[in-house]
Amino acid sequence: MSSVRAVPETELMGEDLSADDAWHTVRRYHLGHLFVTAFVRFRYGDGFSHARAFALQLALAAVPLVIAGAGLATALGAESIAQVVARTVVAISPGSSDALLADVLASDDEGSERGEVVVVLGLVTAFLAATSPFAQLERGANRIYGTKRDRPALRKYGNAALLTATAGVAMALGLLLIVAGEPFGEALEEVYRWGDPAETVWDVVRWPVGLALLVVAVTLLFRYAPRRRQPGLSWLAVGAAVTVLAWLVASGLLALYVVAAAGFDETYGPLTAVMALLIWANLTGIALLAGIALAAQLEAVRAGRPDPLLLDSDDDGIPDDLDEHPDSPSR
Repeated sequence: MSSVRAVPETELMGEDLSADDAWHTVRRYHLGHLFVTAFVRFRYGDGFSHARAFALQLALAAVPLVIAGAGLATALGAESIAQVVARTVVAISPGSSDALLADVLASDDEGSERGEVVVVLGLVTAFLAATSPFAQLERGANRIYGTKRDRPALRKYGNAALLTATAGVAMALGLLLIVAGEPFGEALEEVYRWGDPAETVWDVVRWPVGLALLVVAVTLLFRYAPRRRQPGLSWLAVGAAVTVLAWLVASGLLALYVVAAAGFDETYGPLTAVMALLIWANLTGIALLAGIALAAQLEAVRAGRPDPLLLDSDDDGIPDDLDEHPDSPSR
């Protein structure tokens, strides 16, 4: 339940909000203070709860999507692509999860021989499952912006499907290049034997391309996930940049923790990869919604509403706008 003030749609103010105006607003309001008030908006917009819901749905969609993609490549006769996918997934999985994932991917390759139709149906199912996190992202973004209702169901899930096919694909490719770029390049070398020079070029090129894909994906999500008319991209750039930076730092720290922490692999055993995926998905959801909160707060400041919280003059935990019956015994 959100208790934040709704952010006015600045497009309705009849002003041309330029990139310079966005930068001047950040400087005038001070970036540190903007971070603090954005965190308040994130917290009281129930950002942590929506991030957890997003993470669970993302984790549930990730594994079947990888398996279905590898199975489709095998069914279509591209066994080398399936081998690259399998080698990459096993390489980035921590600890004793390697054997479990290898068995799952191997069994999927064998099952794919039963027919392309089954594999395609699995891929379609995985895609439909992947739309759920983006539908959840709309709900979280709406609550952070103070929008009380999501889009109608058909529009909401249709929009989520479009975001999955665009921003979702860009995000997946960006993650592949940044997070799994090195093992993916090694898998390509092992399967296709492309040589050391090509692998060196790959290691150099994957970083700017991966970052560009992540920025494009986050920008699309910030622009089209909330149920409102968003300002120009320059007004979303601050939140998008913070999201990408926070996500990269959090992912790096998580990878270091999983590898270096004593007892993590011993505690979870074959489920180590699953636990790491859940934690990573939660961090991803927090980074996305925190960036949305920052973009929302910047727009709220520009509209003259710097206080993110609804007024609660009697400090009873119920905003004045919702406190219609102050003498009600239900309180």
